Amino acid sequence: MGVRLDDIDYFLAVAHHGKVRAAAAALNVSQPAITQGLQRLEKELGFPLFERSSRGMQLTAVAVQFRERTQALRASLGDAIKEAADMHLGELGLLRVGVSPLYAQRLFVPATVALHRQRPAARLRLMLNLNDALVAALRLGDIDVSINALPGVVPPDLHALPLMDDALCLVVREHHPLLARRRLRLADLADAQWILPGPAVAARRSVEGRLAEAGLPPPRVTVEVSNTAGGQLNRLIAQSDLVSIMSEAQLDTPLGEGLAPLPMADARFTRTIGALTRKGVPLPPLAHRFLELLEETARAGTAAAKRPASRRAAKH
Repeated sequence: MGVRLDDIDYFLAVAHHGKVRAAAAALNVSQPAITQGLQRLEKELGFPLFERSSRGMQLTAVAVQFRERTQALRASLGDAIKEAADMHLGELGLLRVGVSPLYAQRLFVPATVALHRQRPAARLRLMLNLNDALVAALRLGDIDVSINALPGVVPPDLHALPLMDDALCLVVREHHPLLARRRLRLADLADAQWILPGPAVAARRSVEGRLAEAGLPPPRVTVEVSNTAGGQLNRLIAQSDLVSIMSEAQLDTPLGEGLAPLPMADARFTRTIGALTRKGVPLPPLAHRFLELLEETARAGTAAAKRPASRRAAKH
């Protein structure tokens, strides 16, 4: 079967940390994966690598020399891979990404940090904008990947990679008169004034559609946000009676300070966040790797990004 490279990495990590748990945490893998990898390696080599005890994992006498040789070889292999990747990238090392401001910190930044560590020769060009502008830039070929809320029906010329679920909610300032109503309904928003993005943005269309379904007129937009400055205007919501819409996850951040979600089911909009690419247009290897890192980032951050409704209720 041959020795697997990841099993060598597991062995070196356990030898360094002395415990499977610490090695798993350092490599960001599960403890069973480490244990199974060590078992495979020991079976392939034909001798035990560790003496296991309650105090941790101690290298056997034969494994001490094996570790020294393996560590040197692994370092050389890592340097060779990095050098080959840097040479291969060349002009292919430019990645053009568009991202909605809502997901820059949650998805783009962690994936980009990981990409930079793995591909230090790569260059990146970022477009930070709302989803309507991002999709337009993607279709024009100005960006390779767009990270934003996926449309309910993906256009036939685009390919969607779902990453995580998120929710938008209607928000007002704390102690807003609407929050004092005993039984809040959408009809109570008929006379409200709003701060919303432009009419081509999906969030705005979601609000308009929800009001239309209830037989209500479109929102009275007092402040229309047509660029990426929306997050900087949340203080305007907190200091006025305007109604707006924001990511549910943002309510736990400084951007959500002084704001509260409207307590009704119709004020919440669930949606899927993902990466869009152009169908039929080959992606460079760098873009493929970035998409893989986005998936890893989303899997790792989904549980932390979600916030139980009971906690929001307790806060507000």
